[in-house]
Amino acid sequence: MRGLIYQLKSVWKDKFCIMSFLLPIIVACALNFIGGIDLSPVSEFHFGVLEHDLSAQTVSWLESYGSVAIYESQEALISAVNEPSTYMIGVKADGNSIQTMISGDELDIFRQTADTLPALYMGRERTEQRNVTVLERPDMMAGFQNIFIAMTLIVAMFMGCTFNAMNMISEKENGVDLVNQILPMTQSGYVMQKIYVGFIGGCLSAVLTACCYFRLPVWNGLLMLVLIILSAFIAALIGLFIGRFADNLMVGVVYIKIFMIIFIAVPLVSYLLGASGLISVLCYFVPSSASFEGIMSLADSDKPMITKDIFILMAHCIIWFALYLSISKWQIKHCSKTIRQREIKQN
Repeated sequence: MRGLIYQLKSVWKDKFCIMSFLLPIIVACALNFIGGIDLSPVSEFHFGVLEHDLSAQTVSWLESYGSVAIYESQEALISAVNEPSTYMIGVKADGNSIQTMISGDELDIFRQTADTLPALYMGRERTEQRNVTVLERPDMMAGFQNIFIAMTLIVAMFMGCTFNAMNMISEKENGVDLVNQILPMTQSGYVMQKIYVGFIGGCLSAVLTACCYFRLPVWNGLLMLVLIILSAFIAALIGLFIGRFADNLMVGVVYIKIFMIIFIAVPLVSYLLGASGLISVLCYFVPSSASFEGIMSLADSDKPMITKDIFILMAHCIIWFALYLSISKWQIKHCSKTIRQREIKQN
């Protein structure tokens, strides 16, 4: 217990670890704040027309779809349409119809609107005679917010890797690792003591991050806790690998960044591209894919199905833990054999 307390004190003196711990929590609070802002005006249509060019009825018809700005000259209208910070659609009279102008850098929804607006204008009389049902506008940012928070949670879970790696590398540089090698401590006890450091930090960071954003039912909250525990345990194990094989701080930071990029990129690209079949199976070799899938299921569904994700994470825990113990035992035997050979040569 004293060893664990000492390890935790050592970690909390590292500013890099403190920043890694707090950053996901701050991002989750920011996303939660953004989620409460009405972003509907961003997706509203904006039309630009020339003064005395369109009839009052046409301008009124355009106002039923969005805001209308009136410009005194052709140059002013073209400049407003080409302004990169806006998605304005220019509208001019074309006989009994209208024609539209766009700059070409708009989103697809605005380009499609500009293309169909003249035909919609020509059929406006027939449209007015039909019964129209206005559907509720979907929340355009909800899906993206869930993706952002899932990525933030994965980063929070990954903090255990940073904690362990930085702790072991600093012990190497300060000579503490040499002292640990002669202490009366079993290899499994040493491994568990190191895992606890990153595991506690990663779990705490991820739990606080989830609490800042999600308001889940009790059962879903328990499932989220299971995902966090398993993912944080795997991240702590990966931190042990990095701490063992990294010779200095700079090499350790590079390894951490590489693993973090893999942990974030693989599930995100797989989700956005809708990977399936063999590619989807290969993605599960990266533990964060199962974590991301489980988090998205909990965020999007009242009855999430994450049993498969939990079993995949449990398999990763067992495999990574057994692999680390095997490598550690092999290295100890190899070092002992090398020392004996040197002693025999000296004698």
